[in-house]
Amino acid sequence: MAETLQPDPSVIGGVPEAPLALLPDPLRLFQARKRRFAFLAETSELAPYLGFLAELSALQARLAATLPPVQPPAPERVRAAAAGGMPPIDRAALAADPALAATLTALCEGAAALDMPEPARLALSAVEAGGEADRRWLLGNILADVVPEDSVAPHLFAAAAVQVHLARLAATLDAGKLVPVRVGVCPACGGRPVTSSVMSAPGIENVRYATCACCATQWNEVRVKCLACGSTKGISYRSAGTHDATVKAEACRECSSWVKIFYQVRNPSLDPVADDVGSLGLDMLMKDTEFRRAGFNPFLVGY
Repeated sequence: MAETLQPDPSVIGGVPEAPLALLPDPLRLFQARKRRFAFLAETSELAPYLGFLAELSALQARLAATLPPVQPPAPERVRAAAAGGMPPIDRAALAADPALAATLTALCEGAAALDMPEPARLALSAVEAGGEADRRWLLGNILADVVPEDSVAPHLFAAAAVQVHLARLAATLDAGKLVPVRVGVCPACGGRPVTSSVMSAPGIENVRYATCACCATQWNEVRVKCLACGSTKGISYRSAGTHDATVKAEACRECSSWVKIFYQVRNPSLDPVADDVGSLGLDMLMKDTEFRRAGFNPFLVGY
């Protein structure tokens, strides 16, 4: 494993003040993710799983385009959240939201037609057969960024539904009215990051954005800073290949955690979720270290 102890060597560039947040376009988000999963499946040992996730992403795109419009957070909620330094989307209240329950139902119905591994098929049947309390438990866990390791497969479908619903909710917000919450916390919904990316988009070249694991909002973070504890000390970068790798583990010795960082500035096609799964080899290498994974990806729990 390649490791560098010095700070990230890339030169910070781009605009003087990068926007705090970039909100998702749900349809384009899931369509692009589908293409990336499919591309990664062409050459990966994880091809069956990546192919399944590609089809699941295509289903998410269809739902994003066809489900009834979501009700955005009330203006007074948005104002109060901004005044208190909080996200406007109340994740704690969403597990009982009928619109999210309907999204999960629609996703399960659509997923029944997908080709998937037998364990996933059994898990899908269990979700479909479960009662309201069971589904609310699944959704509540995902909304809390937690997946019990003894029930990973059913949570995958709940996570896919939450991603659709939260991305659609986030898309209704005004990015200019969002405020920073704290390091490593999504300003739109309060979720944890799946990964962070050094961007290549015009106007924000070489600026880092973390990506919410659930709503897909991207928010600006200082380049050399732990997304788990906020420390700027003891940060190092590890990779499965050379020091010039486009996917690295940003490890923090202050809290012994790590989160993947992608260098989209070198490879613009990298997807925060798909390439997190596709770079599973880095997770395997990091398991042999003292660091624990802090990035949340429900599609990787159990690996």
